[in-house]
Amino acid sequence: MKTTQGEPMRHCILTILIVILCLIQVPFAFAASDPNDSPGSKDPDLFSRMPGFHIYSYEALEFDRHEFQVEPGKMEKVEGYHTVVVYYANEGMDHPSGLQITRNYVNAAKAVGGEEIYAFEDGGTEYSIIRVIKEDKEIWVEVSGANNGMYNVQMVEKQLMKQDVVANADALSGSIKETGRVAVYGIYFDTGKADLKPASDPALAEIVKMLKADANLKVYVVGHTDNVGQFANNVKLSQDRAASVVNALVGKHGIAAARLSPFGAGPTSPVASNKTDEGKAKNRRVELVGQ
Repeated sequence: MKTTQGEPMRHCILTILIVILCLIQVPFAFAASDPNDSPGSKDPDLFSRMPGFHIYSYEALEFDRHEFQVEPGKMEKVEGYHTVVVYYANEGMDHPSGLQITRNYVNAAKAVGGEEIYAFEDGGTEYSIIRVIKEDKEIWVEVSGANNGMYNVQMVEKQLMKQDVVANADALSGSIKETGRVAVYGIYFDTGKADLKPASDPALAEIVKMLKADANLKVYVVGHTDNVGQFANNVKLSQDRAASVVNALVGKHGIAAARLSPFGAGPTSPVASNKTDEGKAKNRRVELVGQ
């Protein structure tokens, strides 16, 4: 077979590239896991770890709160899926400084569009507060470390708590008789949409029980929103959501349409301040009002 003059050079370059790739992959392989890791533990989804460290302790909470310092004397409370990882250095390795540890995490976050919110030192320990907005998720991270062979990562994927407990039919009926209305939490929609999510079924089932127990009861089904977005859009969204609830009660559960009247109140009747996420969550609701 005839060869060209440039083939040996191309072969040499290819060999060099393969060697470089192998060398690049080695640190990440060592940084991915360690035989000394606590059983069942893992790195937070967003990051790997500093090379030569193992996971000493690990905790993942489906819903929890952590306070992140965002400036001197000011804390930001963030709720959601909370991961806490404590890393210890393996024996015989040189300990990186706290600044080296936090700077590594900040750079990794910036590579995926994140930002460092605040950095400070306290008693020889370096702290870095990081926020990453990724795929409609808001993730907060606190990294703390010193030159002592250990460091901590606290990460909260911001989210609202899923309402697992809903008021039963008797409680709904009692509230309407006493106050003329009742807020039904546990009815879910995607942001900006009016389609009912399957997780709404338990709450709808209790409404059905209440209506079937009192054949004379007629209600307004009132949709409410927070104040995010344009007023007109929120009013329409709340009307559409109320209509979705009515349609489900009529179409899936056989409740007479004449007993239900949908109405959209938009952001006009808050039950809490819209200045906090908790308040906004309370304001996004469906109410039943006796006719």
